[in-house]
Amino acid sequence: MVKQRKVPLRKCVASQEMMPKKELIRVVRTPEGEVMIDLTGKKSGRGAYICGKLEYFKLAQKTRAFDRALKCQVSPEIYAQLIRDFASVEDEFLAAKDREEDE
Repeated sequence: MVKQRKVPLRKCVASQEMMPKKELIRVVRTPEGEVMIDLTGKKSGRGAYICGKLEYFKLAQKTRAFDRALKCQVSPEIYAQLIRDFASVEDEFLAAKDREEDE
């Protein structure tokens, strides 16, 4: 009998939906105070998770969800940078997710 592995769940800061960790993108505040997207999920610092869709990212910006989740003031410039980074990694993230589903 094969034992089922426990799938770690995380909550999206925008949609408040619990989802498997691999289906979410992690945004991290490093110990140096820098805010960035962490596709590996292993960078040190305080993390917040968001669904892999641009609409949820914009909702998180509007409601300032990252400010609360990362426990720091996220400036509009950083939000703008994150949106640019997010748009560039969104396709890569969705492609990786599709590959995992095919396996």
